[in-house]
Amino acid sequence: MLTRRHLLAATAATPLATIGFAGAAEAKTPRGVAVMAKQIDDIISFDPAEAYEFSNNEVDANVYRRLVAPDPHDNTKIAGDLAKSWTVSPDGTTFTFQLKTNARFPSGKAVTAEDAAYSLQRVVKLNKTPGFIITQFGFTKDNVDSLIHATGPHTLVLKLPAPQATSFVLFCLTANVGSIVEKATAVKHEAAGDMGNGWLKTNTAGAGPYQMVSWAASDHINMTPNPHSGIHVNTPRIVIRHVKDPSAQLLLLQKGDADIVRDLTPDQIKTVAADKNFHITQSPQGSSMYIAMNQTMPELAKPQVIQAIKWAIDYDAIAKNITPNSWVVSQSFLPKGLPGALTTEPFHKDVAKAKALMAEAGLKDGFACTMDYISAAPYGDIAQAVQADLAAIGIKVTLVAGEQKQVITKTRARTHQLAMLVWGTDYFDPNSNAQAFCANPDDSDNSKLKILAWRSHFVDKELTDMVTQATAELDAAKRVAIYTKMQQLSQERAPFAMLLQKISSAELGKGVSGFVIGPLPDYTKYAEIKKA
Repeated sequence: MLTRRHLLAATAATPLATIGFAGAAEAKTPRGVAVMAKQIDDIISFDPAEAYEFSNNEVDANVYRRLVAPDPHDNTKIAGDLAKSWTVSPDGTTFTFQLKTNARFPSGKAVTAEDAAYSLQRVVKLNKTPGFIITQFGFTKDNVDSLIHATGPHTLVLKLPAPQATSFVLFCLTANVGSIVEKATAVKHEAAGDMGNGWLKTNTAGAGPYQMVSWAASDHINMTPNPHSGIHVNTPRIVIRHVKDPSAQLLLLQKGDADIVRDLTPDQIKTVAADKNFHITQSPQGSSMYIAMNQTMPELAKPQVIQAIKWAIDYDAIAKNITPNSWVVSQSFLPKGLPGALTTEPFHKDVAKAKALMAEAGLKDGFACTMDYISAAPYGDIAQAVQADLAAIGIKVTLVAGEQKQVITKTRARTHQLAMLVWGTDYFDPNSNAQAFCANPDDSDNSKLKILAWRSHFVDKELTDMVTQATAELDAAKRVAIYTKMQQLSQERAPFAMLLQKISSAELGKGVSGFVIGPLPDYTKYAEIKKA
């Protein structure tokens, strides 16, 4: 457990100016340290080639940089990050990036095109969970060295095996998996040909404004500035404490033992809003809560049952009574804000219709199943509401609670029946979610695309083919039309009951400012956090 005593000891070990607690009128956390209370038990790895959860992606966004990033003024556009410019060949297959010369790793070494090439190559060769974001363009361990390579100290060439929509390619490179790792550090810590993956699970080697100096699973993350990044940071140390209980987070904020809290319930947010000592920042995020139905369970594989579950749930009651101002109803696989997202909500609670569908499926008397869910607010209350809604149509659900990483690991192993989960968009292109919820070209255990459709054994050739069609469509209007049709077909066929879209909230203590929530976890930055 990271106590205040440990925090002070750790802080004193760094060359900060004045350390100590502030006066009674100010926050009690040490000067020069921003303490954030947040649920972080989803973390599996910090290696950008492997990290695919919410908390580690947010941390990676502050310790790594990418070739390109969403424009901070308009997230639907691309801006340079490590790349100062780029060109695309007329046939749309060759991208040439010119890198900036002032970015440096914590080692003091400048970021080079060789570091960038190595980072993207290792994503393909390691082929971890998020690797598909890069490999989907046709890169393999056999061809990637020749297709992605440095032609000079600051020039990187990326050649696609086949043309793809330019914006699609660039948005994929904004994802966390596109983060640039220092090659020398990864090679130094390589073991048994793992390209440094074992070491990078718990350490970082990026050129971002911060570096991670310690992490204890389900306990804390400790970050200090990268002294060579060239990016100014307002706070010399960021400490993220794992605090699972929202009530405990609120108490920490009120006592001054946390500067920022991230997981308060709607009622607790109202409490904070009424206190002039605190302030709140909120942002819609590309995060969707949904119920996955594993198609290996015969009852859940029936189309009528899939529809019955969607018609049994009281979406509006959940949003109004359990998640006001924190989650809103959203019934499409594209969250609102992404290009082409449907804003209609075709489903509502209709018990009679749902029962008729169950009878049509030959299951008039219902059946029993389990539902895994994350054992933290507000998921427990939502799970109970869904349990009651499904009981009304004869589906007897046994709830199985677990930490985020336990639920994620179980669904990745495809051993769930029902599972209530949250999916975050990887990048601001519709393909991110369309591919996740619709594409499953190979349902075998050896598939290269092991994301949501695969995890629930959902195979639909038409939707899979439409995913491929959309990525190759260069006409923006035609692309949107394809995604519109896909969303409609998914609502009819897919074993995913789309429930809610997240409105992310952070509550800041007295004198704390500069923290802005990004539309995706890995667009949330810490460098501007400031304490009076």
